[in-house]
Amino acid sequence: MRNIRQQFTENLIPVFRRKLSGVDALPQLAILGLLSGLVTGGVILLFRLAIEWPLEYFLPGNSSENFEQLDLLTRGLLPLAGAIGLGILLHRLSVHHRKVGVVHIMERLNYHQGYISFKSAMVQFVAGVTTVVTGQSAGREGPAVHLGAAFSSLLGQRMRLPNNSIRTLVACGCAAAISASFNTPISGVIFAMEVVMMEYTIAGFTPIILAAVSAAVVTQAVYGSEPAFSVPALTMNSLLEIPWILVIAVIIGIAAAGFIHLVDRMGRYSHRPVLLRITVAGLLMVPFALAVPETMGIGYDTVSDTIHGELGFWLLLGVGIAKLVVTAMTIGLGMPSGVIGPTIFMGATLGGAMGLVGAQILPEHASSVGFYAMLGMGAMMGAILQAPLAALMALMELTRNPNIILPGMLIITTASLVTSEAFGKKSLFLTILKNQGLSYQNSPVIQALRRVSVGAIMDRSIMRSDRQLTVEEARKALKAEPKWILIEGEQGPTALLPAVDLARYLEDCEKESKEEGKEPPTEVDLLAIPANRRDLAPVQYQATLEEALNEFDSTRAEALYVQRHVAPMIQRVYGVVLKSDIESYYQYRRS
Repeated sequence: MRNIRQQFTENLIPVFRRKLSGVDALPQLAILGLLSGLVTGGVILLFRLAIEWPLEYFLPGNSSENFEQLDLLTRGLLPLAGAIGLGILLHRLSVHHRKVGVVHIMERLNYHQGYISFKSAMVQFVAGVTTVVTGQSAGREGPAVHLGAAFSSLLGQRMRLPNNSIRTLVACGCAAAISASFNTPISGVIFAMEVVMMEYTIAGFTPIILAAVSAAVVTQAVYGSEPAFSVPALTMNSLLEIPWILVIAVIIGIAAAGFIHLVDRMGRYSHRPVLLRITVAGLLMVPFALAVPETMGIGYDTVSDTIHGELGFWLLLGVGIAKLVVTAMTIGLGMPSGVIGPTIFMGATLGGAMGLVGAQILPEHASSVGFYAMLGMGAMMGAILQAPLAALMALMELTRNPNIILPGMLIITTASLVTSEAFGKKSLFLTILKNQGLSYQNSPVIQALRRVSVGAIMDRSIMRSDRQLTVEEARKALKAEPKWILIEGEQGPTALLPAVDLARYLEDCEKESKEEGKEPPTEVDLLAIPANRRDLAPVQYQATLEEALNEFDSTRAEALYVQRHVAPMIQRVYGVVLKSDIESYYQYRRS
């Protein structure tokens, strides 16, 4: 058994890694997608149970969302105590380890090739559970995305995969998390590609789809196949409702722009101590918890009541605005809350309130309150995240009703346009990244270079040699017909020599010795002979072509040698990459 395992490790895994370094490794990526979905599905189950078990035990009626039935004193103290505890926890951590949520995943993808630490995942798990259990205005989907991406990234790191594959695994984890949370695999796929990766690729779809499906299967085995909300049959009664739907789209677009603006304004206090900011966020939550307890926790019970038409106009309008204000302020101050759940809450309540107004204006033609609540959910999600396709897919999967597609497309695109074009707001995640002094590069060139590892294009025809060697040793080296010779120095390879230049030098020496009757040289100094040598710098085997180009720019090297740690203090060199190789590869792929 040990011999079989050793053979698998030594032979199959390196081949698996080498295949993954290219952009077309669909079978290998499909396997990774399945693994990512299974791992993420298990993690999300643990995360949901860690939230639901204590809440069902603590809250009245054995309901995990029944914060409204708590007495006033408990409702006021719970979010404040939770905020102080979170503030102390985050205060004891370094700035790097405090970052959580979808924004952190986007940062790791853009600046660190998707590498996420186990400590980051644990901080997110604890923070995500604490925010919901202590009644903060929070959602579980944002933390779930972080957890799915983190454990999928850790899977790739454990297998020592190329960085381009780790990026794909992170996208798989994001899709699997959304799929497992809502039981909506299609919207999980679109969310990962539209919101997090900000790119669509044929090779990327296969593993991400498999991850979303396998994660949904895992959670369905425990929670069943029903979506997150029980939705009655919904349909648009009359085309006369379209003008009112457009009016609602404008209102929700304005509300989404206000939400993003408020998060941005509160984010300007990010230089303040984290303990102070989180404590202030907890204090801000107290009056809302006392006056509008529906804003506490995830609030999907309120969303369900809205869909079924059980709440009045003023309650819907009040809790919708309250949720918008308190969520924006607390997230802007740094509360590690998820934002996807609150967008659904805000959209459902505001959409339901506008539906009741529409019923007064056109009583004979107006659709149900639940119809407008669902439209509001999609519009708010699409406008705040600037992800209209992901919002539309979520709307379709949650309702399982094709009749809502047409009005859904209309309200989601209109609301998104109002937020982005009329008010000039980017997506919430990009706004928070900008507040942190970061950007998200998603140009076609950068995306193409990130999808390929240096292992896919490196030249493996190399030979390592000392600087000084005899003529006989030089001839023996050339018999192996290498293309490049890496000249060793004290700290590793220092220069790259074309083998043809060494062959030409030996030939010229032999020719001169015959013509002039001199003794041919017995030794060769590879750094002294006439040759087109190139300065070298190292690059890791897992690196993408984008990282290789950055290495060229930072070191001013003319070539990179590709290496990997195979044992402590031991580096193995696999090949060399020239800048022209990267340019040629991109030009070939583009054409």
